[in-house]
Amino acid sequence: MSGAPISGRENVHLTLAINDYDHVRDLVTGRVPVEGIDLTCLTLSVEEIFWRFARHREWDVSEMSMAKYCSLRAGGDDTITAIPVFPSRAFRHSAIFVRADGPIDDPAALAGQRIGVPEWTQTATVWARGLLQHSYGVDLTGVSWVRGGTNEPGRVEGIALDLPPEFDVTYESERSLNDLLLDGEIAALICPHPPAAFESRSGKVVRLFSDYRAVEEEYFEATGIFPPMHLIALRADAVERHPWIAMNLFEAFLEAKQRGLARAIDPNTPRYPVPWSFANAQAAEKLMGEDFWPYGLEPNRVALEAFLSMLHEQGAAKRLLEPEELFAPSVLDRFVI
Repeated sequence: MSGAPISGRENVHLTLAINDYDHVRDLVTGRVPVEGIDLTCLTLSVEEIFWRFARHREWDVSEMSMAKYCSLRAGGDDTITAIPVFPSRAFRHSAIFVRADGPIDDPAALAGQRIGVPEWTQTATVWARGLLQHSYGVDLTGVSWVRGGTNEPGRVEGIALDLPPEFDVTYESERSLNDLLLDGEIAALICPHPPAAFESRSGKVVRLFSDYRAVEEEYFEATGIFPPMHLIALRADAVERHPWIAMNLFEAFLEAKQRGLARAIDPNTPRYPVPWSFANAQAAEKLMGEDFWPYGLEPNRVALEAFLSMLHEQGAAKRLLEPEELFAPSVLDRFVI
């Protein structure tokens, strides 16, 4: 798991916590070394990673929720910085659920309703609320929002929440949002992890958009945005001690991702136990271009600007950030030959 030691010097030791993604596999296993760095890699669920790093900064380098990271930065927290590596991306039209007798394919009908979200500063819910507002005219201040656990009661915000008074947000501690939806006490539920009533295929809960893939492809064609969900955060004190680690980590993540994309699109020996997986990757390449999972600031500027605007509009960021403010300065430009 190490890069080649610098002659006469020990490598810097860092600990990385990240989810089990194919496109980081070669970095985690050491097939892609990080120059000058020995990595101890922890493979954990994203929920555990976010909670422990946001609360306690338990490791040096961490996958992190975009919303939580940007909210902390906008609030003046300079104990962390980041590199423009986005291990998780997803369109979030497919993360809005309603009852089978609800407003299927009619998102505008959610105006003035009660809607559940697991956390306000959850990246998926920020994107989905932004879609409802900007694409379908839903006034977010006219909605009654209910926070709580998707399938179990008791979930709380990963970071402190201090919303402007125009947002009507209450917390449900006794019942799950899944149960509230089934009982008709909320009209919709926004959640990246589908509710139990949907996963059980009971037919009682369905996606708001019946053909979500077509809607998401249309959104990409109209905006050019493939929403980033997570980024890679670093403890600022580690970067202060060794300013070069940000770029070296970025380069290693980039190489690992390129290897992962090559595996995904290879039709010769499919690498994933999913029928037509390479065909789906090829369809994504046709729609989005050869690098359909981009890292770096400039290829993601439009998406980042849209997200930062939504985060600020929704009261989860104290001020409107510029994309450049998110990242260590050393990764904002690169040398050329």
